Amino acid sequence: MGIHLPGIIPVKQILLRSLSKGTNDNVPKGHFTVYVGDSQFKRRFVVPISYLSHPEFQHLLSQAEDEFGFDHPMGGLTIPCNEDEFVDLTSRLST
Repeated sequence: MGIHLPGIIPVKQILLRSLSKGTNDNVPKGHFTVYVGDSQFKRRFVVPISYLSHPEFQHLLSQAEDEFGFDHPMGGLTIPCNEDEFVDLTSRLST
């Protein structure tokens, strides 16, 4: 059973690319890594795959696709947003 988000981006492709580049060292099952920041220095976060089904997180993925396509400079999924905004969003999604 896979995750399919019609009209957003092929999530499986992003996750497979992230895994193949070795960015998921020590990442628990059911999670994936993202790099967040709107500057040259980005912070690595480990987030649950369940976030992929939330519209607000999907919006961030859409922004990432617009800015980077599928060639993410950090090797994993890079999300171009302010770190504080990302932490606020993930805090809301985890409740």
